[in-house]
Amino acid sequence: MAQQTFDPNRLTFEQGVERIKNAVRESGLKAEGRIITSRDEGVEKAIKLLEVDNVPPGFRKWQLPVYMACESQLYITVAEPGAHASPHSHNDGAGIRFIAGGSIVYNGYELTAGDWMYIPAGTEYSFEVGRYGALMCYCYCCSCA
Repeated sequence: MAQQTFDPNRLTFEQGVERIKNAVRESGLKAEGRIITSRDEGVEKAIKLLEVDNVPPGFRKWQLPVYMACESQLYITVAEPGAHASPHSHNDGAGIRFIAGGSIVYNGYELTAGDWMYIPAGTEYSFEVGRYGALMCYCYCCSCA
């Protein structure tokens, strides 16, 4: 069986951003200037609209309904059960957090492995780590070191 090829460069960055904007508008997701998580109302509909068919066999792929047009820095954090991140903001740039293991609780939602959280620049937030701790990966448009 011949392996199917795909072109991951089919769309430009700008075309990808336009695709996100269209899906957010069509899904009714309220995204502008607020923290969004994978658990928010409207996200599932937006993600369905953002499914990508340009993938090798055996893969599923979708864009998230947010984007960051910046240079970025990447971090991994391990947090103890019950730890609190007090109210804070990242004033120099937006960020996105992916939960790789364990959980955090933000705004009444428990975000678990596979969930994500987008934080616009300058937006204050806090969260608590779940009872099994958390392993998180971050991508920030600022240096949070």
